[in-house]
Amino acid sequence: MAYEIEMKFRLAGLDQLAAELLAQGATPSPAVVERDLYWNHPARDFAQTHEAFRIRQVGGSNCVTYKGPRQAGPTKTREEIEIAIAEGPASFGDFSALLARLGFRPVGLVEKTRTTYRLVAGAIPILITLDQVLGLGAFAEIEALAATDSEIPAAQAAVTALAGSLGLTDLEPRSYLRMILEAQSQARSTS
Repeated sequence: MAYEIEMKFRLAGLDQLAAELLAQGATPSPAVVERDLYWNHPARDFAQTHEAFRIRQVGGSNCVTYKGPRQAGPTKTREEIEIAIAEGPASFGDFSALLARLGFRPVGLVEKTRTTYRLVAGAIPILITLDQVLGLGAFAEIEALAATDSEIPAAQAAVTALAGSLGLTDLEPRSYLRMILEAQSQARSTS
């Protein structure tokens, strides 16, 4: 278990920020396509409790992730538990079927092309992801992990400082899932 400390920013495009990250010495990883299928609990509404539960597929790899409610502070800080599950599309489908049999219901699919950059700010490793999200546009996420409560303030400071040094100002507090669900709801109400 760890705490995810994150800030998300809306971008007009990805190229300028990618160049800036390289200029600052960030190390990029190859772009990947991620498919995140989000689920709701049969006995409580994760939208109301501010939790998230998803299965993520990246190439042949799969993992299941739980994110706890947001904690107070200048960043989105949440408990995160992530567990790898068997590889391949059949495992993704089988795990989805298992959740459905247990009463969970799928609520939304987020598909994005993601390039991850790595930097160290002080002693804190930071991931910067540049995302092109299907139906939503371009975003940057700046993330650090804290293993304990006592590490959270330093991680928050590192994330906010890096965002400032990169000139990121269009903060987006909503999750990709929430934005997609809101766009779908708006499209249904106008048709």
